[in-house]
Amino acid sequence: MTVRLFVPRDAAALSVGAHGVALAFEAEIRGRGLDATLVRNGSRGLFWLEPLVEVETPSGRVGYGPVGPGDVPGLVDAGLLTGGAHRLSLGPVEAIPYLANQQRLTFQRCGVIDPLSLDDYAAHGGLDGLRRALALGGAAIVDAVAESGLRGRGGAAFPTGIKWRAVLEAEADIKYIVCNADEGDSGTFADRMLMEGDPFLLIEGMAIAGLAVGAEKGVVYVRSEYPHAFRRLGQAIDIARRRGLLGFDLLGSGRRFEMEARLGAGAYICGEETALLESLEGKRGQVRFKPPLPAHHGLFGRPTVINNVISLASVPFILAEGAAAYRDLGHGRSRGTTPIQLAGNVRRGGLIERAFGLTLGEIVEDYGGGTLTGRPVRAVQVGGPLGAYWPTSLFHVPFDYEAFLERGGMVGHGGVVVFDDSVDLAAQARFAFAFCAHESCGKCTPCRIGSIRGAETLDKIIAGEAPEANGDLVRDLCEVMRDGSLCALGGLTPLPVLSAFDHFPEDFERRPRSAAP
Repeated sequence: MTVRLFVPRDAAALSVGAHGVALAFEAEIRGRGLDATLVRNGSRGLFWLEPLVEVETPSGRVGYGPVGPGDVPGLVDAGLLTGGAHRLSLGPVEAIPYLANQQRLTFQRCGVIDPLSLDDYAAHGGLDGLRRALALGGAAIVDAVAESGLRGRGGAAFPTGIKWRAVLEAEADIKYIVCNADEGDSGTFADRMLMEGDPFLLIEGMAIAGLAVGAEKGVVYVRSEYPHAFRRLGQAIDIARRRGLLGFDLLGSGRRFEMEARLGAGAYICGEETALLESLEGKRGQVRFKPPLPAHHGLFGRPTVINNVISLASVPFILAEGAAAYRDLGHGRSRGTTPIQLAGNVRRGGLIERAFGLTLGEIVEDYGGGTLTGRPVRAVQVGGPLGAYWPTSLFHVPFDYEAFLERGGMVGHGGVVVFDDSVDLAAQARFAFAFCAHESCGKCTPCRIGSIRGAETLDKIIAGEAPEANGDLVRDLCEVMRDGSLCALGGLTPLPVLSAFDHFPEDFERRPRSAAP
């Protein structure tokens, strides 16, 4: 019986040598005449173990990692093809605590299947949601999504069912589904992982969205820095079209849905939904005034559903297993599971999918294992470059949209970036202003000018020039940016700035700065 070996082609694994490992295994298989085949899967998201090699055995998948090309001959000698013992052996992959203590719904197939095998996808529960959707009317699909409690996983946390219902009820001969895959927040990689490791899930979710609202065309706007994801998604779309998952006769139902992937323009602002629409229409990525909302006047002036990758990829489970199965997980008004991306100065960085409600401390300490440097954790930024900096005194707060909002933070796209006690929060606050200045589309004054003035004023504080007076000026400026900016880029930049002031005031005091030891 041919043994299947799995070596990831995920971009994170490739960055630490996975392709060389795959070539080494191919040479061993060929040179020794082994009855084995290599599958280039996605990543499980246990990044400190990449390249993570897995072998399929009668008792389940056994893992080895991190594996380098030079380890391959020794692994084969040790009986890797039968799950043999070796210093790099991790035992059954599903039993690794980091993975075993998760609740994987959206990422249940990521790292498990061949990403470009539609048969493999279907054998692991894929297409069940779409088949269920084809048996329902649009209104019933929207009702199921609304009842599940799914909210946008892109950062705004707007109820997905409400957005879909608005497009369903809009009168138009053409409607669109647009997937925002312009994943630009620092410390985030869930969208990329899914597009590279389980692209048919996104295709299925978009097809269900099209059936729900009466749209026959979908577009995925992929971040320009994601060439591997763009290529993999394009290949999956071609396969789906050939196999009847897309096109004029969706799974033989007589229904139509077509889609394409488009490469982004390389600007952070294009992650804002209306700037994204402008970019898709071939224009400069600038924010549109609202109203009208994209649900009524979106891509090319037509009613448009805009959701991010994880929102759309969550829908097949909801349709397949029922709204209650999703809604019964979570905490407060934050229902279902969410992918948490753990990065920065952390021992075990990677992807965690859990129901809302675990604490920030559990994420950083239990899953992450503390800092990579071994120094104490001092701050954690959640929600990308526009997220708040939180001290360890807030590690008891549950990971939940409202709980974070109540304390001046946001969950955002679920990125958690860890800093040890050598971090300078005044420098981080300045970076927030500088980032906003660099990425601003320039359309509104509070964002365009306020960010520049904010960085200049923080330079004065850092230099010890009237820290109290300039600190008050920064707070006033943040109020103007929050209330007067056209979109979230300028409106949320005050979050990291003010959280740094409020939780780490000592970094803004007039004193000589000691170098970090």
